[in-house]
Amino acid sequence: MKHVLEVADVVKRYGSKTALDQVDVHVKEGSCFGLLGPNGAGKSTLMKLMTGILQADSGMIRAFGMDTRHQMSEIRQRVGYVPQEITLYEKLSAVQNLKFFGEMYGVNGAELKQRIAHVLEQVGLSDRANEAVETYSGGMKRRINLAAALLHQPQLIILDEPTVGIDPQSRNHIFEMIRGLKKEGLTLVYSTHYMEEVEALCDDIAIIDHGSVIAQGSLHEILEQHADQAVYVESDYITEPPQLSSIKRASARGRGWVLESEQPLHTLRDLSQLFAEAGARVHALELVKPSLDRVFLKLTGTALRD
Repeated sequence: MKHVLEVADVVKRYGSKTALDQVDVHVKEGSCFGLLGPNGAGKSTLMKLMTGILQADSGMIRAFGMDTRHQMSEIRQRVGYVPQEITLYEKLSAVQNLKFFGEMYGVNGAELKQRIAHVLEQVGLSDRANEAVETYSGGMKRRINLAAALLHQPQLIILDEPTVGIDPQSRNHIFEMIRGLKKEGLTLVYSTHYMEEVEALCDDIAIIDHGSVIAQGSLHEILEQHADQAVYVESDYITEPPQLSSIKRASARGRGWVLESEQPLHTLRDLSQLFAEAGARVHALELVKPSLDRVFLKLTGTALRD
């Protein structure tokens, strides 16, 4: 499949601090690619490099086959960027903000007016179009932020943590927008530190921590490669981890135990036999669904930090 965006061996430093270290990322055309990692991992720096706001110290970034160092003016015509910060004029209305940003993209006149009406409908704020942005909720401002990035009809949209601090209604609306844009054939790069957003929206992901990509691929590939298989058991009969040869590691969870095993079906069978012979009451005995949370914990040694 064709790659819309290619990042190879990219290094970015701020003084003595290395923000990105030999980063490689490849984004397929028509996909939603997730950048998952804690705050400070390097996600925003990478996105600013992708959009030409920053320049890498070394390495290569290509979008639509063009080098960002030399062809950024052409690339910008095809890329929409939604920064993490709200970039709106509070005293102006949504329409006035969008008119300003549309003209910055080179869209004018009747065409701009038509596009403004369309993006306002997309973000569900047509009825508030002429009200000052300062009267909007945080979620509504983020939706206008996204609308501004769509005015020039880009083919690649880069979204940096677009749901931080917003209400559930706006969050769900942004989710539906992203799914709709993907159906239209657009390519999206979506940065977040929320596991559930990646699982809900993204085809492929890269997990970033401390400026390095520590895993990359489809969600299925990453879980298959890195997730440990496990069994969850909860019973009054067990006050400490059962001593079975198939169990590699045990950890307490809630009122029960997560038992990591290379042969989880054997572990289930052995536990079932143990409980049956003891006549023990069992509250839960089940396979644990692999999760990004556990993968991140395994790869970094810590839970995902806010």
